[in-house]
Amino acid sequence: MIQQILTNNWKMRRAGGEYKPAVVPGTVYTDLLQNGEMEDPFWKDNELRAFDLMEYDYEYECTFDCDEELLKSDKVILHFDGIDTIADIYVNGETAGKAFNMHRIWEYDVSGRLLPEGNVLNVLLHSPNRHVREEFAKCRTMGSEDAMDGFVHMRKAHCMFGWDWGAHLPDAGIFRNVSLIGINKARIDSVYITQKHSDHKAELEFQVVEEAVSKEGRLPKDIYYEVQITSPDGSIRAYKDSPKNIAIDNPMLWWPNGYGGQYLYTVKVTLYADGEAADVWERRIGLRTMTMKIEKDEWGECFAHEVNGTAIFAMGADYIPEDHLLGRVSKETTRKLLEQCRAANFNTVRVWGGGYYPEDWFFDICDELGLVVWQDFMFACAVYELTPEFKANIRREFIDNIKRIRHHACLGLWCGNNEMEMFVEEGHHWVTKKSEVRDYIIMYEQLIPEVLGEYDPQTFYWPASPSSGGSFDEPNSPDRGDVHYWKVWHGNKPFSEYRKFFFRYASEFGFQAFPSVKTIETFTDDERDMNAFSYIMEKHQRQYGANGKIMNYMQQTYLYPTDFSTFVYASQLLQADAIRYGVEQIGRAHV
Repeated sequence: MIQQILTNNWKMRRAGGEYKPAVVPGTVYTDLLQNGEMEDPFWKDNELRAFDLMEYDYEYECTFDCDEELLKSDKVILHFDGIDTIADIYVNGETAGKAFNMHRIWEYDVSGRLLPEGNVLNVLLHSPNRHVREEFAKCRTMGSEDAMDGFVHMRKAHCMFGWDWGAHLPDAGIFRNVSLIGINKARIDSVYITQKHSDHKAELEFQVVEEAVSKEGRLPKDIYYEVQITSPDGSIRAYKDSPKNIAIDNPMLWWPNGYGGQYLYTVKVTLYADGEAADVWERRIGLRTMTMKIEKDEWGECFAHEVNGTAIFAMGADYIPEDHLLGRVSKETTRKLLEQCRAANFNTVRVWGGGYYPEDWFFDICDELGLVVWQDFMFACAVYELTPEFKANIRREFIDNIKRIRHHACLGLWCGNNEMEMFVEEGHHWVTKKSEVRDYIIMYEQLIPEVLGEYDPQTFYWPASPSSGGSFDEPNSPDRGDVHYWKVWHGNKPFSEYRKFFFRYASEFGFQAFPSVKTIETFTDDERDMNAFSYIMEKHQRQYGANGKIMNYMQQTYLYPTDFSTFVYASQLLQADAIRYGVEQIGRAHV
């Protein structure tokens, strides 16, 4: 397989305007900032003007020459690892296809359309604001009150439309690599490796799926693969003749942080078609067993990660998008954040369902650092109408991401959604018709398990967070499954409220504080703004009434500060006290 990544000669414009230089991978906002066509969206209330910029369509254009060998390929694919979100794609003036899901991989057959020199690729991105507004007018499906109406109608990171912790900045762009892929005879569609462990042995079972390509109407006659495994100590073993099962004696096991080493094996699968090497799949895997320990006991039912037969007490936090502007997120920023997690003795990270499925490097780093990943599917705080078109769209989304992520040692479980079983069960949150309850059950207790059963049956699935196992059976019970506990903070309960519970797995709790004065100075330089209830300070507070909530808790705990900088610092001490109290009390729970 031949790959030509298209990273050069990109430019971008508001549709109908003048082109300016652009960076791909990147986003509209980051390009507009780079070209001086918008102001920092986080400065004072610039967010309002940044939001209005997404009322328009934007167009990216790339000119490129083709590698000679690529043009000789039996089939040429235009491949997008990530487009945000509603797009029309044109190659040399002809329509290649459409995209309508940020969370999917998109491919278009461009065989016979490319020239040796002077090719032009255009990607027209349609206004996300206009799309969700128009769709909401057709179907008033509801979701989080903190987000823009209609966000549920677009398979885009929900938090871009606003959340109780984030701004309304519905960016757009080509946020992952674009490439041309030349296929000769065949390519690897996917490799799935399952593991069976016994005393001093790990047996790997390989499922290699290939895509054959015809040339002049003839398919290759003989397709097979070979496997090469490099162990952590550097020793290499090769296996020919399309092995289905490979045994590893005395495997070096992968463990979460604090429980053992993070040994990784490199697996290389080479696909051959009619005796010629056609494609290579190479990844790192960890040899381990990973599931959830769920057993009844005298307190209810335990719920704990079980790695290599050992129950793990989860210590970690939720991972939300690192930046509203995805063009500013890099492998370096992610590594720095996750290394801080490890330094804080984390062994678990929950990828929250209102953002987007992380980059490959996120999982690579978690593999290296021993951070078990609880991976939500990207649904949060909303209900959805399961039309045939929507069902087909999300099914493809599941398959793309399951196949991309499933080989990672760190993958601890798949989870259906964030907080929707709990709120749908309550009935008054967002549900306006009975069909939405039916569609909830189909999506999370039928469709996702069905897809996982085909593409990743070995990884544990949990229908929602929080949940006690599904079917609206006390989804936020403190005595089984996982729990989101917000009575301290949202419910204004005192810290001592934590002492009433022995949560089996607390997947969300928390407490707010103001950012440091140094951080505040990055979004305002006006002394008049240095007040908890100033317009700018309230504008940057995403949860209604939360600044007053901080002050309420503060007056219960400390003497009230007399100046703003002391108030900010005291809020951080208050937050530290709240989190310490919660961690210490939750830490009493029985595994």
